[in-house]
Amino acid sequence: MTSAEAPVSSAVAPPPLPPQPRLPRAWKFLGTSLWGLVVFAAMFAGQLSVLAYFVITDDAPFSLDEVAEQAESGLTVALSVVTGLPAVLLALWIAIRLSGVPFADYLALRRASWRHLLLGIVAMVVLVTGWEGISKAVGHESSPAFMVDVAKSARADGALWLLVVSFCVVAPVSEELLARGFLYRGWSESFLRPIGAIVLSSLVWTAMHLQYDWFFFGQIFSIGLLFGYLRYLSSSIWPTVILHGFNNLAATLQTLWLAGSP
Repeated sequence: MTSAEAPVSSAVAPPPLPPQPRLPRAWKFLGTSLWGLVVFAAMFAGQLSVLAYFVITDDAPFSLDEVAEQAESGLTVALSVVTGLPAVLLALWIAIRLSGVPFADYLALRRASWRHLLLGIVAMVVLVTGWEGISKAVGHESSPAFMVDVAKSARADGALWLLVVSFCVVAPVSEELLARGFLYRGWSESFLRPIGAIVLSSLVWTAMHLQYDWFFFGQIFSIGLLFGYLRYLSSSIWPTVILHGFNNLAATLQTLWLAGSP
């Protein structure tokens, strides 16, 4: 008796797996560096647009002296800082959108404890007081001369309030979003780790203030290190934004006092 032949089963390939979505992650060292240049270029373009507008609409014949005069105008400086912010936000939104990480999470726009803020305030007072003592000891000016001229110009143009807002609110937001927000986030997750990210972002932030001399470079860099450590400690950018605003407010009041002196 012969047994029935068993049916030959053909091997059926399993259906292909659906493509897995790319996990959101921050830009690393190279990506952060390149996008950082883009954000800075956007900030510069936004600020430069104000100067270009005043130069073009001025009835005086075009000259380099006219450009320099407009660039030192208090109204021009204040508006330039203001127009730089939306440019920074747009560039950051594009870069962070491509990473897949939520905007607020990428830039550490989260609540911080009052303890970290108070710690930062105390450290800031000690640091600034120390630099003021060094300034008097070496006979260096407490406020840059060109800032005194800008304050006088803004007062004459009736734009003093705008200058204060731009220096004490807008500038801290723009600069902290770039330095302690975007740059720190990406570099801290690269081979630099948090310590390297604090140092490098502080150097970049210092380089953004080319209008100052070497004495103020040292002061700005030390403040940047404090801000970077506070950003690491609190896991939030808000303490650095607030401290940056307080520091600029104190510097602005000092400049206005000097501008009003005979």
